[in-house]
Amino acid sequence: MSHAHFIARRKRLLQTLGDGVAVVPTAPEVIRNRDAHYPYRFDSYFWYLTGFPEPEAVVVLVGGKRPKSILFCREKHEEREIWDGYRYGPKAAKSAFGFDAAYPIEALDRKLPELLVDRDALWHTLGHDADWDARLGRALNAVRAQARSGKQAPRAVLDLRAELDAMRLVKDDAEAAIQQRAADIASAGHARAMRACRPGLAEYELEAELTYEFRKRGADAHAYTPIVAGGANACVLHYVENDKLLNDHTLVLIDAGCEVEGYAADITRTFPVNGRFNAAQKEAYEIVLAAQQAAFAAIAPGRHFMEPHDAAVRVLTRGLVDLKLLAGDVDALIERGAYKRFYMHGTGHWLGLDVHDAGSYKTGGQWTTLRPGMTLTVEPGLYIRPAADVPEALAGIGIRIEDDVRVVEGSCDVYTTAPKTVADIEEVMRHD
Repeated sequence: MSHAHFIARRKRLLQTLGDGVAVVPTAPEVIRNRDAHYPYRFDSYFWYLTGFPEPEAVVVLVGGKRPKSILFCREKHEEREIWDGYRYGPKAAKSAFGFDAAYPIEALDRKLPELLVDRDALWHTLGHDADWDARLGRALNAVRAQARSGKQAPRAVLDLRAELDAMRLVKDDAEAAIQQRAADIASAGHARAMRACRPGLAEYELEAELTYEFRKRGADAHAYTPIVAGGANACVLHYVENDKLLNDHTLVLIDAGCEVEGYAADITRTFPVNGRFNAAQKEAYEIVLAAQQAAFAAIAPGRHFMEPHDAAVRVLTRGLVDLKLLAGDVDALIERGAYKRFYMHGTGHWLGLDVHDAGSYKTGGQWTTLRPGMTLTVEPGLYIRPAADVPEALAGIGIRIEDDVRVVEGSCDVYTTAPKTVADIEEVMRHD
């Protein structure tokens, strides 16, 4: 993505700020243990506005008649660059990333009160970080202390997230291209795991196949902790231990996606450990697949966010009746939520710079209306935990099928292409 995209986003946000000032810091580096750090990952809001990859950085957007964007970042430091790698420094960062001005990060606390003087509002991700709330409170108090000299502090402190969330909810073509690349890489990773799968492997061995394929194809990292859940482990929605052996005649559920230039892919596939669905597994799997197809058909501009979920729930509930796990009228079962014993989560979420991405699900008390450019997951499932009233052939089966889609005129485009039909999965898993 070119820096022109980030500059355009800052200009768009500046139009919203009026005569206000917005302060957006990036994420801090985090200690893993002792003097070892977790791999650094920037704050998504900061990245969305800047594309600047380094820690210890803040962007300040100053609205009004002469709007400007200012970066505060680390100074050049040749000795630290020997240990940690290249640093832009303010001068190079200003030029490379299209800022109107750039200063050392150490100057922020001194310059921020100057930038707030006589402004209408301070915009900030209020409540997200107590230390930053306090830091900006000190800057406001520094302006208030100059009241006798005629200087006024902003009278309003506004939450910036609502504005940025609305911007992030609709992806442009450049974002869509990155999301497609992430989806392609993640899809290849899932296909690789299918080809490698055998009874007797450990769940972590399939996780390793995913990791290899993701990095080999240029992904930056996993987008979230992968789930590799064999057998009844798939009935635990956020199972991440990934340390059990995969047994013959069972299914394995893999929920894993990669991150490319900050954008996440999010895919789930469920397949037989030995490469062949038995009759009960196939029947349950086909119900979930049909539910996903019904959800796809309910996605289009003008439809609301919950319509895909409602469509999936109807197919799943009818399927649960066919499996004799529920009994009664489908409408009545849906009304009283009987399906939630076997399907207890929603059918999707927004997807973007965060795997559960920014954006409102309701607006004015109504479910958000879908528009072209919105990106979401579609992930129906069935989780049949062993119980006295569950047939033995179905006990311990957990199935989820998840794909990433972009709303387009009239329908949706599916980004993700990992094998999904029974025939395609069994073909890719053939071991002859």
